[in-house]
Amino acid sequence: MDKIDAITNLNHNITINERKNIIISGVKKIESFDDEEFLLETTMGNITIKGNELEIIKLDTYQGTVSIKGIIISLTYIDNSKKEEGVFSKLFK
Repeated sequence: MDKIDAITNLNHNITINERKNIIISGVKKIESFDDEEFLLETTMGNITIKGNELEIIKLDTYQGTVSIKGIIISLTYIDNSKKEEGVFSKLFK
């Protein structure tokens, strides 16, 4: 079993402590991040975390775990199952 298969078999969990620390397991990839927003790809879909003064405390790529500290304002799953339709696909239905 290679590294990617090991990560896709991980459970996905989120733990938030006092809106100041968040631990996420089942993380496949960090798409982007700055001090106000993180975009993560997990085994259960993409997640956006918004806040203030956000920073990575711990990153374990082998186990697929990320720890972030800062003031957490929101956590949102992004639904990628719905494809956005373009103008032409709407016209030719």
